[in-house]
Amino acid sequence: MLTLTNRFLQNINFSMSVFIIAEIGQAHDGSIGILHSYIDAIAKTGVDAIKFQTHIAEAESSIHEPFRIKFSKQDNTRFDYWKRMSFSKNQWIEIRKHCEEVGLEFMSSPFSNAAVDLLEEVGVKRYKIGSGEVNNLLLLEKIAQTGKPIIVSSGMSSYQELDETVSFLRERNCEFSIMQCTTSYPTKPEQYGLNVIGELKERYKVPTGFSDHSAKIETGIAAVAMGAELLEFHAVFDRRIFGPDSLSSLTIDEIVQLTQAIRNIELAKANTIDKSTNEQFSELKSIFEKSLAVNKELPAGHIIQFSDLEAKKPKGFGILANEFKNVIGKKLNKAMSQWDFLNYSDLE
Repeated sequence: MLTLTNRFLQNINFSMSVFIIAEIGQAHDGSIGILHSYIDAIAKTGVDAIKFQTHIAEAESSIHEPFRIKFSKQDNTRFDYWKRMSFSKNQWIEIRKHCEEVGLEFMSSPFSNAAVDLLEEVGVKRYKIGSGEVNNLLLLEKIAQTGKPIIVSSGMSSYQELDETVSFLRERNCEFSIMQCTTSYPTKPEQYGLNVIGELKERYKVPTGFSDHSAKIETGIAAVAMGAELLEFHAVFDRRIFGPDSLSSLTIDEIVQLTQAIRNIELAKANTIDKSTNEQFSELKSIFEKSLAVNKELPAGHIIQFSDLEAKKPKGFGILANEFKNVIGKKLNKAMSQWDFLNYSDLE
């Protein structure tokens, strides 16, 4: 019988591979044309999935919602912004189809129960829960009823809050994973919390990942090296573009570099090295290792001192360099020229 962890990994379709998610979020700025351009660009980076956000302003917000930061000159309220970021069901269906055509899994985070209903009609394989929704048990109940896997971002949650959410999901037999995330845009190195990846894995015994807002390639590489099984980051054509997440995003070229680095790390981790043997290096060792030689002219009868010795390539023409202690204090039975190899036959 499959455990929840194995079932989740099976659904994600990876065993050794890190599941890489490029989030577009609101980088499209409400333009369906720009959004489709992102799909085509991300398809060439090697990631597994592209993620959007599904906003239905009336269902998730009100005119009283404040801006996290006042980034928009064209939207009077955050509510107005969400209205401008929304798409129709038919548009979402075309978005999903485009993703599938170019080999990307279509994902979108819902921010209301109404958005879940919409995404169920559009078609999604799994749900990603944003940091601000982890304690929204109403939304989690709605998503649990779909029976689909869930990725939980832990950005603003304490362990006490996460314990409650995990218990809630387990009571409903949900397949889920948890991502370490720091809700700071952009995230500074001292805020990454890479240590939490292992803590989450140990505490909850589920697939664990990292959701990044640092806008730096090395963050994702470090997260994968430290055991992240899922990796998410924001994507943008240029960090100078308008949007709340632009400064926290990776560019398309950076995503290509990051993805290649991650796949190389996977290959490295999958191919262990046996340091108990070095037989495969025997030919190289004969070239790089050295033999003892004398570094000056020495007369017959000279007592060898450390200061008389040098080590020269290749191995096998004199006493092994690592046996130098065996010759110190020994007497030469013949005169030797500078740089001559030293053999045991030269010693009394």
